[in-house]
Amino acid sequence: MRKHKIAVVPGDGVGPEVIAAGLEVLQAVAAADGGFAVESESFDWGSDRYRRLGRMMPEDGVETLRGFDAIYFGAVGDPEIPDHITLWELRLAICQGLDQYANVRPTRLLPGMQGPLRPELGEQIDWVIVRENSEGEYAGVGGRVHAGLPLETGIDVAVFTREGVARICRFACELARSRPRKRLTVVTKSNAQRHGMVFWDAVCREVLADFPDLDVDFKLVDAMAARMVTHPGDIDTVVATNLHADVLSDLASALTGSLGNGATANINPNAGVPSMFEPIHGSAFDITGKGIANPVGAFWTGAMMLEHLGEDAAAERLMKAVERVTENGPRTPDMGGQAGSADVTKAVLAAL
Repeated sequence: MRKHKIAVVPGDGVGPEVIAAGLEVLQAVAAADGGFAVESESFDWGSDRYRRLGRMMPEDGVETLRGFDAIYFGAVGDPEIPDHITLWELRLAICQGLDQYANVRPTRLLPGMQGPLRPELGEQIDWVIVRENSEGEYAGVGGRVHAGLPLETGIDVAVFTREGVARICRFACELARSRPRKRLTVVTKSNAQRHGMVFWDAVCREVLADFPDLDVDFKLVDAMAARMVTHPGDIDTVVATNLHADVLSDLASALTGSLGNGATANINPNAGVPSMFEPIHGSAFDITGKGIANPVGAFWTGAMMLEHLGEDAAAERLMKAVERVTENGPRTPDMGGQAGSADVTKAVLAAL
């Protein structure tokens, strides 16, 4: 029997709630399949640990994770701790430490869901947004000087390397090639950012020369946001910088009816390095402990993890079960229903 060793980092807020539901469902999928097992080990890394010990995770946390096949991550963020601490000392520390340079976010309107767009537009949403996940505007280069003085200055430098741009563009091209439409949109802002983004465009064009079978267009990020709302059927696979894709992917999830449905993967394609899978909804402290957090994003994330681990049939079975529940209910309040997290979980287990 195949065994997949999963590191579980539930994190903050509703993260432990949805990840617990996700693990229950993953175990059920593995049992139904019979050909593989999921072995998980949980780590109490997050804001509660920071309050106790002054660190979000141990100094050797990234090295500890290298011994796993994948990482199942909940959420990070706490209203009592600055976001730049919680994010940089946990999620980004893992992503950058393991060089998970490709953030992949599929987006589509699940059965039974209705987003803010007219139905005939919402039904056209079937996208994958590929976000550069290691450098760009979130490289962490910069600083602050002259603290407290009138000329106090804060600087963040967007970093674009040839290898960084080339590898994310190549990853997106290969993903676009695997999809039926073979269409790729490269998002840029080179009309205003005349150095880094012009370089981004140039390197992407070099990579695209190796993919003549793709239907490719370049779109300014502001025009892209408008296109997602007005002509969603024009879009298929998208590649964008760290900042641009961060914003666009949240817009994409909002257009599908609930941020709670969204899933994402932080991928390092190299064998032997674990990738990390997480729902995108955040820690949601306003509903923590109420039992109403939407677990669908965690389930979809689990399916992405299974697919990455080579369990394609199990991933497909899980998504079919999720889609049956989104279509027929029960649904949590963010999905327009009145059910709790446990009700949705039980329904998915029954559908399996």
